[in-house]
Amino acid sequence: MESVTGLLFDLDGVICDTARYHFLAWKQLADRLDIPFTLEDNDRLKGVSRTDSLDIILSLGSRTMTQEEKERACKEKNDIYLDYINRLTADDLLPGVRGFLENARQSGYLVGLGSTSKNARFILDRLGITGLFDVIVDGNDITNAKPDPEVFLKGAQAADLSPFRCLVFEDAVAGIQAAHAAGMPAVGIGLPSHLPEAEFTIPSLSGLTVEDVIRQLPQNRR
Repeated sequence: MESVTGLLFDLDGVICDTARYHFLAWKQLADRLDIPFTLEDNDRLKGVSRTDSLDIILSLGSRTMTQEEKERACKEKNDIYLDYINRLTADDLLPGVRGFLENARQSGYLVGLGSTSKNARFILDRLGITGLFDVIVDGNDITNAKPDPEVFLKGAQAADLSPFRCLVFEDAVAGIQAAHAAGMPAVGIGLPSHLPEAEFTIPSLSGLTVEDVIRQLPQNRR
């Protein structure tokens, strides 16, 4: 087993919590379409692309749209979402994230982002941490959303690393599955019951170093 030398991070729920803004934006669109949409429904959108998320919402209301209508609806949702995230600051980083990323770079690990969000670069800029990433792959760079492994495989390729040398940090089931499909071990951020396929889970990155995490990996995944 090749040793881990690269770290790939999801964005929403790992670096910062913009999930509430996604919910509010989808909720506003759903209300306009007269489709009931709850927080429980929103859980189904976690790690899912924008177009696939819209399809899920339309199915909740037994509605259909033409491709042109879908494109307009996705743009409407994104415009609402952008208005929310335009207010992001460094204070919106999740606990421990900056320190963990800085420790990773100081320890010689390559640090990458693997997110299906098409707004990832803008969000990193707002958070003031773009410079802490060696590689950024987001929704503008991929064709297939998670659980397809494309985003993580492209991250490894951009970092010039074998996938087997990369460790993924994810908070969504689809993201864990994408990491494993890419041949990468995955650390779950959240509850073990919500991410049973992860190698192990941690509540957050707060108070941890990269070596703290690596030590918890099964011997054959280090």
